[in-house]
Amino acid sequence: MHQRKVLVVDDSPTMRQFIVLALKRLPDLSVDEADNGVAALKQLSSKKYDLLLTDVNMPIMDGLKLVSLIRNDVVNADLPVVVITTEGSEMTRERALQSGASEFVTKPLQTARLIEVVRRLLDPEMRH
Repeated sequence: MHQRKVLVVDDSPTMRQFIVLALKRLPDLSVDEADNGVAALKQLSSKKYDLLLTDVNMPIMDGLKLVSLIRNDVVNADLPVVVITTEGSEMTRERALQSGASEFVTKPLQTARLIEVVRRLLDPEMRH
């Protein structure tokens, strides 16, 4: 099994740490972090990722803008993206999915739900 690369994008160091610790429960994962959408795009331009998890509300570039830019990028257009947000409203969920998010998870994060979503998106057989 090759090591899969995940990028966690969140402006909160505490939230990034929580997500990284949760992901460490999964074998063969390498996790990188970015604190905003611009930093994430920079990392995406130099490294191939298997999954991206992003917060919605961030300074400089929010998560929904990041997702739409990823979807319009030929190299990363198929990259599975999980949007994580405190905004659990149906409208935010719709906006996230319309911008191209693969999954939508609300905060407070439940580790079991996060791992289930990540596992499903990283395993092509479980995706559809």
